[in-house]
Amino acid sequence: MDDTSSSDKPRIVLMGLPRSGKSSIQRVVFGKMPPNDTLYLESTTKIQKEDITRSFIDFQIWDTPGQINFFDPAYDSLDIFSSVGALIFVIDAQDDYSDALNRLFYTVASAYKINPNITFEVLLHKVDGLSDDYKIDTQRDVQQRMSDALQDAECDYIHLTYYLTSIYDHSIYEAFSKIIQKLIRELPTLENLLNVLCSNSGIDKAYLFDSLTKIYIATDSSPVDMQSYELCSDMIDVAIDIETIYGMTDRTQTSTPNGLRTLTDEAELNQLSPTDSNELEASHSTLAETMKQKSSTSNIPSNESEASSLIRLDNGNALYMREVNDPLVLICLLRQDNFEKHGLIDYNFQCFKEAITDVFDFSKKHNTHNHTPAPTE
Repeated sequence: MDDTSSSDKPRIVLMGLPRSGKSSIQRVVFGKMPPNDTLYLESTTKIQKEDITRSFIDFQIWDTPGQINFFDPAYDSLDIFSSVGALIFVIDAQDDYSDALNRLFYTVASAYKINPNITFEVLLHKVDGLSDDYKIDTQRDVQQRMSDALQDAECDYIHLTYYLTSIYDHSIYEAFSKIIQKLIRELPTLENLLNVLCSNSGIDKAYLFDSLTKIYIATDSSPVDMQSYELCSDMIDVAIDIETIYGMTDRTQTSTPNGLRTLTDEAELNQLSPTDSNELEASHSTLAETMKQKSSTSNIPSNESEASSLIRLDNGNALYMREVNDPLVLICLLRQDNFEKHGLIDYNFQCFKEAITDVFDFSKKHNTHNHTPAPTE
């Protein structure tokens, strides 16, 4: 990738010792690479840069080689770290992490001197092969040793946030969701809009997802339950899989004007019910309606149609997904009884969508204004 820096975007920098899993994380989260394929990735030998621009997500991610010290005088550390929004340090939790902690301390202490506004995030990675007790003990040990080191150096004002992650489950997406939210200037506004939507629609929990990465950029103020997050995240996969199967125009079948087949036959929907207990807790749920296209006439442009999906769970809850714009989807968890008022929910969603659009348009104008170079005389 191009090595030229882009100073007008906040940067997320992945750092850590070689073979700690930095490149695997970037490829899985942002490149949609299957986790098993990362076993064949070679070690990074130079900075790999990627621009991520989707709706409210607008930053540049850098994957750095672990063997290089970027605070060495041979490198312009000021240029590298002055625009960093988040520094993510990846530690292989299955290996001896003494050297990694020494590097972490040196990295955060040096980077803080250059840019005190950096948020420091520590991923205790590859925990999928560890027991729950060992994970907790490892995180406690790392936090204690880093806290002691920073206190001894009189740097205890530097705050580190720790996450237990693996590319083989939802933990890496959960961690990146929280990291990226810190870089979204409009987050308080988005959270407030979601709170208003939930309180007026009988919704228990709502997430605003980037459908391409499965990162949620905002949620309401109620506590995040990992189980509900996993259900909502898996719903994106189910919807995409169904769209892949039925999304192409078939001349022998009924299709919408936009080429997306409308699934309305109850027998069809029952055949689409998931059976694998490892996916979306399917043994406890029934797929009642999937990727159902909003009614539209042939003179409406295709980009104005809204995909929606409903999954009813056997525990009395329902998952409801609505498309906000091209990359963003709203996924709600609510009681099936409350969904009987779906007319009210749909009306409130339209108000929510209009507000989100206004916020995004304002943000886009603000970014354009800030990135416009000053006229020269």
